[in-house]
Amino acid sequence: MQHLGEFDKIIYSEQDGIATIVMNAPSNLNAIDEQMADELLAAFRKAEQDVKVKVVVLKGLDKAFSAGGDIRYFYQRIQAGGEISIDELIAKVGVLADHMKRMGKLIVVAVSGPAAGAGVSLALGGDFVICADDAKFILAFVNLGLVPDTGATYLLSKSVGAARALALAATGRPVDALEAQSLGLAHMVVPKAELDGTTMKLARELAAGPLIAYQNLKKQIYDVNFRDYRRWLLETEIPTQHACGQSEDFKEGVKAFIEKRAPRFLGC
Repeated sequence: MQHLGEFDKIIYSEQDGIATIVMNAPSNLNAIDEQMADELLAAFRKAEQDVKVKVVVLKGLDKAFSAGGDIRYFYQRIQAGGEISIDELIAKVGVLADHMKRMGKLIVVAVSGPAAGAGVSLALGGDFVICADDAKFILAFVNLGLVPDTGATYLLSKSVGAARALALAATGRPVDALEAQSLGLAHMVVPKAELDGTTMKLARELAAGPLIAYQNLKKQIYDVNFRDYRRWLLETEIPTQHACGQSEDFKEGVKAFIEKRAPRFLGC
């Protein structure tokens, strides 16, 4: 197995035609900050360009796939009176989200534990999502006074319909692995101890398949379902999240989360 050590927050390896990307930032439970977004995009691009790679596997930690945004960082900025801008981060995760759907190689995502906020979006960006039975998806953006990003609103609307997407995003309620499977978000749910083995079994089966057919299949799916995805990310997701990120409700949501209390949103 070839390990590539140019990353700090992820582990990238390649073996037998399978590139494995492991998010490995336990200090903030794989929060999707700018560095994580940069490294993930670089890793997916590396896999895309490597002729040896047939399939990509994306994994998180055993205890959590990803906690979403780095809320403690935002809290520290608020407490210090510093300017808070999430525009650059939202732009970066948008490029990552589009690349995952656009790239010609299939992506298998293994989810263990909670996937929150942008972690949900990242999981939905894969082509096959395999969940441990303790997996949980939480669109926690609303609790911070934000809207979903990294493509979540778009992807959920495509997969579960507008009404369900709105309900999930507006309430932020957790969705467990079995419900995710019933909604069509998860390809398979397995006992936690079997997650790695099941994921790699599927990856090996796909890696033995016809790569050119897969590439063209993904192109067909992209063109029929995601042709306007990049435009939507640029023209809708970035400005709507900018408006929310500049609000007092966002600051209140961040403070309430860290201070472990109910937020007092004022709508401004």
